[in-house]
Amino acid sequence: VANEGGKHWTVNEVRALIRIWSDKNIQQQLEGTVRNKRIFEQVAARLQKFGIDRDWKQCRTKYKNLKHEYKSVKSTQDSGGTSKSMKFFNELDAILGHTTMEQTSKSDNDESERPPEWTEGKSEKDSIG
Repeated sequence: VANEGGKHWTVNEVRALIRIWSDKNIQQQLEGTVRNKRIFEQVAARLQKFGIDRDWKQCRTKYKNLKHEYKSVKSTQDSGGTSKSMKFFNELDAILGHTTMEQTSKSDNDESERPPEWTEGKSEKDSIG
């Protein structure tokens, strides 16, 4: 059953991926770019050292899925709900939680709460005039 994602990730594989993802250097690279094939090639190469055979696409897909699930659980928690949880929430919160905290300290509104037209390339100067 080899679909686009390949075989299911084991707990150890996900832990290894998160361990690599928690590397500050990798995080900074991921935060600064959308075209991230090269970064995920590095991640896949590091997984190989753990004996984990995943290509860059699988790594990127898993990264995106984990990030999406984390954000979904986090927003449920932030709105007072407790029913949602996920396996690697604490590990991901250690990586992703700090980035949202840094954004919130810059302004009272979290960047993700703003309408997209506020953040997409328009500077405040353009929208005031």
